[in-house]
Amino acid sequence: MSRLSEVPLSVLELAPVTTRTDARTALRETTELAQHVERLGYTRFWLAEHHNMPGIASSSPPVLIGHVASATERIRVGSGGVMLPNHAPLVVAEQFGTLAALHPDRIDLGIGRAPGTDQRTARALRRTEGPLSVDDFPQQLGELVGYFDGTEELNAVPAKGYRPPLWLLGSSGYSAQVAGVLGLPFAFAHHFSAQNTLPALELYRRRFRPSEALSEPHAMVCVSVIAADTDEQARWIAGPGALSFARLRSGKPGPLATPQEAADYPYDELERFVFEERMSSQVIGSQETVREELERLLESTRADELMVTTMVADQADRLRSFELVAELRSSERVKTDVEV
Repeated sequence: MSRLSEVPLSVLELAPVTTRTDARTALRETTELAQHVERLGYTRFWLAEHHNMPGIASSSPPVLIGHVASATERIRVGSGGVMLPNHAPLVVAEQFGTLAALHPDRIDLGIGRAPGTDQRTARALRRTEGPLSVDDFPQQLGELVGYFDGTEELNAVPAKGYRPPLWLLGSSGYSAQVAGVLGLPFAFAHHFSAQNTLPALELYRRRFRPSEALSEPHAMVCVSVIAADTDEQARWIAGPGALSFARLRSGKPGPLATPQEAADYPYDELERFVFEERMSSQVIGSQETVREELERLLESTRADELMVTTMVADQADRLRSFELVAELRSSERVKTDVEV
């Protein structure tokens, strides 16, 4: 049987704001997407944390998680992730303890060690002018777990007794090693750090130690996928996401453009290079093209789960993309049954 029909399939959402919409529309469409992928059988719906970015409305994962969990029935809802250096561990514990108490067995807590934003914004989040460093991450993580387990002196109500499954997120080898040593599931950001995927997963598996949470390694790979009825259409609607990535790299972030705006944009040399690099690192194409690429990715990474993120300007195109990906799983099962 194809691995694509076996591994759980999930969604990473950023609540994109386009040149034709606003934050309210973006958040409404995020809720619509969550309900849509739940009907399609996706396993998880995670919300990313981004700040000071005009094209992304997902700046407060705990608030969005609560809203999405209330608007859905079965799908697991979580953070992809909470950037722990930006927040007091006590606050994160209280927020996610509350979510876990309100939505039993449906909340995931994905933790990242990087600020995920510029230094000025990170200082504003922390309300401190002190030096910003991720070196304190192990201590912060230990404190966070302590509030859930009751080993910290402070009583973080309702965190104690309501600890959601904890995941570590990463785009390099550091978090992979930490996740392995602590025996936690690991989610890798292949969608923007593809060159580090295989080395990081190898480190995770090599350093893994069994824990109460896991007896063996469990790795999820997040990949950018844009599926459409034809390869040409998929590449057309993929343009805005690649442009946003290029503008971010050149220090000019903005709302998500339309496909025509992306085609007409006056790219400088660096932006054109980043644009093309971004297009080549995504899975873009018709259903059959996407099938082949995802099968290759699963074979090379040996991922236990697959998470899909899709940045396109039109909500209908986005819903259709997730439909086409979901259909791959059912079609693979049917094909296997026929062969048997």
